Amino acid sequence: MIEHPIEPVFDEKSKVLILGSFPSVKSRETGFFYGHPQNRFWKVLAGLFGEEVPGTVPEKKAFLLRNHVAVWDVIHSCDITGSSDSSIKNVVANDLSEILSTADIREIFVNGKKAEALYKKYIFPETKREAVCLPSTSPANAAWSLGRLLEAWRVVKGS
Repeated sequence: MIEHPIEPVFDEKSKVLILGSFPSVKSRETGFFYGHPQNRFWKVLAGLFGEEVPGTVPEKKAFLLRNHVAVWDVIHSCDITGSSDSSIKNVVANDLSEILSTADIREIFVNGKKAEALYKKYIFPETKREAVCLPSTSPANAAWSLGRLLEAWRVVKGS
């Protein structure tokens, strides 16, 4: 069983919440979300908000808060082989109540189909709040170019 090692990023000004499934091995090593250099999450968000891609963990946190974006994952702990979402078993979900009671979250987004399935199974019954599924920024989702991802993810900025 692996526990989620990264604290959520949010404050009272956060307007959108983006949830992944569970941090990859690389993210767990770097101690922050979307730590794999091939993951396009940071490129997509930087493109949406017209900013440079943040490099360090403090830059990434500041970027998210400045743009009113909260980030966390659906899973608190699970059994997982490497970074493979398809291997996830024995899920314990994160409790979103602190984020949802502190921040003015207008829209919840999930990063990819696995996060969507986990959200529907574990989080939606608690929150009764729908989440919009966006195409995964993972390098495993090679069918989606950066341009296509940017287009699909524009809804984040509109929230």
